[in-house]
Amino acid sequence: MDPLGARSQFVDIQTLPTWEQQLDPEAEEIPQEYSDSLVSQQAFPSPFPFRPDINRKIILFTGDIALLNCTAIVNTSNESLNDKNPVSDSIHQLAGPELRDELLKLKGCRTGEAKMTKGFNLAARFIIHTVGPKYKAKYRTAAESSLYSCYRNIMQQAKEQAMVSVGLCVVSTTKRGYPLEDATHIALRTVRRFLENYGNNIETVVFAVSDTEEPVYRKLLPLYYPRTEEEERTSLPLIPADIGNSEGEPVVPERQIRITEKPGTLEDDCEDSLESDLGQVGNHAFARMEGDVDKQRKLILQGQMSEAAMQKQHQRNYNRWLCRARAEDLSDIAALKALYQTGVDMCGRTVMVVVGRNIPVTLIDLEKALLYFIHVMDHITVKEYVMVYFHTLTGEHNHLDSDFLKNLYDIVDAKFKKNLRAFYFVHPTFRSKVSTWFFTTFSVSGMKDKVHYLDNLKQLFTCIKPEQIDIPPFVLEYDTRTYFGASLLGV
Repeated sequence: MDPLGARSQFVDIQTLPTWEQQLDPEAEEIPQEYSDSLVSQQAFPSPFPFRPDINRKIILFTGDIALLNCTAIVNTSNESLNDKNPVSDSIHQLAGPELRDELLKLKGCRTGEAKMTKGFNLAARFIIHTVGPKYKAKYRTAAESSLYSCYRNIMQQAKEQAMVSVGLCVVSTTKRGYPLEDATHIALRTVRRFLENYGNNIETVVFAVSDTEEPVYRKLLPLYYPRTEEEERTSLPLIPADIGNSEGEPVVPERQIRITEKPGTLEDDCEDSLESDLGQVGNHAFARMEGDVDKQRKLILQGQMSEAAMQKQHQRNYNRWLCRARAEDLSDIAALKALYQTGVDMCGRTVMVVVGRNIPVTLIDLEKALLYFIHVMDHITVKEYVMVYFHTLTGEHNHLDSDFLKNLYDIVDAKFKKNLRAFYFVHPTFRSKVSTWFFTTFSVSGMKDKVHYLDNLKQLFTCIKPEQIDIPPFVLEYDTRTYFGASLLGV
């Protein structure tokens, strides 16, 4: 029996509006800058299409999850299941002392796992306890996988116990340091995929959030649960590059590449092979567009096209590339882990990492590589950012042709160039320094002053703290072996 007066506190989820019902009929019109790109998007299906049947199951609730009368609610805790946080404190207070006694019998819970107890004095019959990961930029991939496991195991428990409804809190608590927006993407897409694949018997999923968390959830929900076909189209360019596999699980890079038919060709006939393969660069669609750019520049010089018209045309062109990048399967390029986001530098700017040795130029589709770069970088470049390029142990078959880089520079949006504050070139060779000097001097403008050559990681750590950057093991090993050895010799 409920405690005296407690019943009036509880929230009946049947009285809450579904996500579908929260659609504003007087929503703002589509921004003008998207009008051209939306036409192109129609040719590419969204990975999260408009599903009214799923939207009717979703509720966004701002308030105390402990008050919901779901079949089960979620408690986010630590490995000992005795964490002190607002969600857990409220659940314990309303559930009563029996809950603490029951948790002692569980003997803890590992990160990513989910364990269930009774709800005791709560309106919910059950409580599913889970432990979110501690976030460190250096181990971002592991944190993503663990957080996915939390939500996946929660939903699996709900399915196995034939639960009709489940209330989900934000598993990644503030004290564990997980960036809220990144965590929200994982939560929303994991639940979406589960409902698509296994959710026939689950009638309601409530995302219970605080006042601070609500704006982020409201902003990102349309990406994964569009309520109209129009909302689906307008959300498509905003969907992040990494949407996981068919279950929503983050794709862990295997760092494997295709093997050529003749192993050893790259080593034995390196120059001939490289020259032959790079000769194909001009045949890609993005390379063929170079003529259009040159033609437009000529028209500007002749006074036949204004600078404003040129910028508008460039924006339209970039939007078309962005739409393709959002819709195409780029998992093979992502698996190389040649480009990824890590932490922030000393000034709080996002750090993007490029690993040269992970780019097998002669073995990959360069057009898909370009699409992947646009896909990953588009939302990063809206604010100031820096790039770290590890040239460590690269060979001829890892070096991108200057024509490719020039085309990339011409295609990307102006924000890419404006907001790039520094480009750290780690472990450069004399040849790479010369090539970069020529490229930044004669091929692109405004880049040369942003390039900084760093001979070792110690120099890099004066700009970016070690815990804020995920460095490949072979780079660490090379740096330790080469430069620590050189210091011992007094070189």
